[in-house]
Amino acid sequence: MPGTTQNTAADWTLEQADTDACERLARALCADGRGRVDDPEWVDRARDGWDELPLPLRRALRRFRRYSGPHGTLVIGGLPVDGASLPPTPAVPGSVQRRATVPAALLTMVACGLGEPLAYRAEKSGALVQDVVPVPGQESFHGNAGSVPLSFHSENGFHPHPPDYVVFLCLRADHDGIAGMRVAGIRQALPLLTPASREALFAPEFLTAPPPSFGTDASGAEPEPTPVLSGAAEDPDIRMAQLVTTPLTPRAAAALAEFGRACEASARSLRLTPGDLVVIDNRVTVHGRTAFRPRYDGADRWLQRTYVTTDLRRSRDHRPDDGHVLAR
Repeated sequence: MPGTTQNTAADWTLEQADTDACERLARALCADGRGRVDDPEWVDRARDGWDELPLPLRRALRRFRRYSGPHGTLVIGGLPVDGASLPPTPAVPGSVQRRATVPAALLTMVACGLGEPLAYRAEKSGALVQDVVPVPGQESFHGNAGSVPLSFHSENGFHPHPPDYVVFLCLRADHDGIAGMRVAGIRQALPLLTPASREALFAPEFLTAPPPSFGTDASGAEPEPTPVLSGAAEDPDIRMAQLVTTPLTPRAAAALAEFGRACEASARSLRLTPGDLVVIDNRVTVHGRTAFRPRYDGADRWLQRTYVTTDLRRSRDHRPDDGHVLAR
């Protein structure tokens, strides 16, 4: 792969010339000062911008799109985040990025290269680019506003149209450098499961509710029993969140517990630094977070996140006016 690894998280790092090219392109998307991340016209411009990104970046993402590898995760270092001009880390509930910025432009271009950006109206007010930051008073919240350990989950597995990819860009690391994004892929965990557990996980004997970030009225309907694993027996997809997936039978409970242990045994912890781009294949990989200590001084850990679907058409009945936001 091009570049060299510069920290413990990145699989490889962009050469400086490619970093500079990414920054020029992102700034061009923000040049007139009127860009709004959620405007369809701006997303169209970002989609065109994808074609101009440096070849090593596009090639790596294209290969990942075809096969996401043994871990279902790709980390690329060296993306520009305009660190000198970053405002204080947001510290309010529901924080999102509506205005076009260099990081938001990069996230949207990458999303358009992987597929199409996606959002859910019930979560973070349907913003395409969302802040993942600690919020005062929500330290124990089991979601992106908290700072306690976050258990393994696939993103929005309760929904009929979960994202295929989750993309994060690190703008700031935590003060102590201890926060770890934990990832565990089914391709590593599956060999650790017994045949009985595999069979149970493929059975529709689990209920997965919306996560706390969706509030109390997210789906409008009671969840129906579904399997945790589906698809090819040798390379299945996952829909599971340890906090909100409930087993309905004794064998399902035993299998879910064994799956959790397999995830723990095969997990990796990524300590991100500014400019690290993380792409998670949400179909085959669960993720979580270790605990960290926020200071609420304007320089706390700050990630930005966007969701990606490889087939926007399949959710057309959930998206008013053929937009990028699922209304239900």
